[in-house]
Amino acid sequence: MTEPPPGPPPKQRVAFDPIPEWAGVTTRLVHGGRRPELNAGAVAPPIYQTSTFHFPAAHSESADRGGLYLYSRLENPTVEVATEILRQLEGGEEARLFGSGMGAISSTILSLTRSGDEVVALQDLYGGTIDLLTDLLPRFGIRVRFVPPEANDAPETVLRPETRLVWLESPTNPTLTVVDIARWARAADAVGALLVVDNTFATPINQQPLSLGADLVVHSATKYLAGHGDLLAGALVGPEALLRRIDTKSVFGATLDPFAAFLLARSLRTLSLRVERQNENGRQVAAALARHAAVRRVFYPGRNSPVEEAIAARQMRGRGGMVSISLRGGAEAVDPFLKRLRLFHVASSLGSVESLVSAPGITSHRHLSPEELAARGIDGSVVRFSLGIEEPDDLVRDLTEALDASG
Repeated sequence: MTEPPPGPPPKQRVAFDPIPEWAGVTTRLVHGGRRPELNAGAVAPPIYQTSTFHFPAAHSESADRGGLYLYSRLENPTVEVATEILRQLEGGEEARLFGSGMGAISSTILSLTRSGDEVVALQDLYGGTIDLLTDLLPRFGIRVRFVPPEANDAPETVLRPETRLVWLESPTNPTLTVVDIARWARAADAVGALLVVDNTFATPINQQPLSLGADLVVHSATKYLAGHGDLLAGALVGPEALLRRIDTKSVFGATLDPFAAFLLARSLRTLSLRVERQNENGRQVAAALARHAAVRRVFYPGRNSPVEEAIAARQMRGRGGMVSISLRGGAEAVDPFLKRLRLFHVASSLGSVESLVSAPGITSHRHLSPEELAARGIDGSVVRFSLGIEEPDDLVRDLTEALDASG
């Protein structure tokens, strides 16, 4: 089959201020979106809260507009600021922003697959992604094959010539398994498939899948990238030629609003500082919970085995702020435990400055059957924590006291 035609030629944009090659990640987060010529000298990027732009009558919508903006579904100066910062963070040629994480995921998968293709995915995935793969894609004649965690030991044995797309998360949701991205990338290349990695849990501060061989990296920017629980956004980063194949605006219309883009760009300035604290909170909480008698198992990147620990040490700079546990008291112990917590909001999202807790079996993965949950290592006793930026001793005390009361 022939490839779908590429999208329209990119508009010539006002150049961003160059950042010195020696600038570190935190410096790039602060300065990576500077564009004073367009921003009238404003230090904080302005919000271009407009749906459309004036352009000369001589310019048609299909012509090269020579740097002119046309319509905010297609491009907007405020959205481009956050886009540029994310592009630099992940080390990609291009980036795109969407109205939500699922907007990014759906647009990517639907743009890159067609009838007769096969998508291979690890079964440990976010529930919304599972729903898309199982409920929507088969309607278009796209085969989806979920493979168990054991496939991580030999991904080259599970991919086939008809495999066109491979979808991974690392660490996975909610069992926090670390996947060898470089090995999966080699296996995908061998059969001519594209590898997409959901990097939401790790963030580009802790892990850069493109540098490990992934073709595309996707984020629910709602989570760590935004980090304050006040916006919805999705992101996609990768090669310019590949992103031109993915409809982000013209057909699906999964566009990020300018005000949300402004909030995202503002939040990105503190991403490395927030993630540094969340990494430390995750380390301390995982260690404390592993010692508690009421906890049957701790899920934390690298804890499953020495092999997985070696992978995490090789491809991650930090382990993140996500920790899951299985309570010895079973499903009956979950609700009383949640009610005793004082610093954790019971909420289904993650990555925010405040700590959150949820039970995946009845939230993010509630649509799965008991058998499907069991195959993914999720039972009614599993609780997932998203650790914020609070003092680590306070979080440990809150969790410990709630577990102590469990008897």
